[in-house]
Parts: sequence; C-alpha cells; structure tokens
Amino acid sequence: MSEPSNGRAPLVAGGLAAILASTCCLGPLLLITLGFSGAWIGNLTVLAPYRPLFIGAALVALLFAWRRIFRTAQVCTAGEVCAIPQVRRSYKLLFWVVVALALVALGFPYLLPWFY
Repeated sequence: MSEPSNGRAPLVAGGLAAILASTCCLGPLLLITLGFSGAWIGNLTVLAPYRPLFIGAALVALLFAWRRIFRTAQVCTAGEVCAIPQVRRSYKLLFWVVVALALVALGFPYLLPWFY
C-alpha cells in the first residue's frame, strides 16, 4: 500500500515543531496569562538552545506539506481523499494555520521585550 498524498503527516510534524520552537518563550507568557504560576515555569527556558532545530524541522515539514497540498491534483478515483474538494480545502486552511503558528514561533522572541 502506498502512502496517501494528502499532506497530513508533514502538517502535523510542522505544527508540533512550531509549538516546540515557541515553548521556551511563548509558553511561559501564555501560562502566566492563563493564571498558572510557579517556579517550574522557568524550567521551560531549558528548550531555548533547541529552538533553531525546532524551527528548521518546522520549515522542512512545511515545505513537504506545501508540495503535497498545493501541487496539481493527480488523477484520483472516486472515494480517495484527493477526489474530495472539501478535504483539499480544509488541508489548505490547516496549512496556513500551521504557517501562522510557525511565524509566531519565529518572531515572538523579537517581540517578547514589549510584553514583559
């Protein structure tokens, strides 16, 4: 059985890597905003040295997702994922949501001094 060409796996990988990339900086601010507090929040800064790796993984995964989602549709038989326009549209929307999340992960450390 061949792998379906819907782009789900690269999107999940890109979203997960973008979340991990923003954990060191955006995570503590989000937790404090939600009312969580404690000294343990400072431990999230341990992930800061790995931030470039997570961002790189997110960008590579998004490149693979873009190739699978936005390339021309192949000839599909009825019932396959690529034959349903609503599914393709939802994958495109999800792709742009993950891209926005990755952009937040990239830009937030530069905007961080304005929030603290």
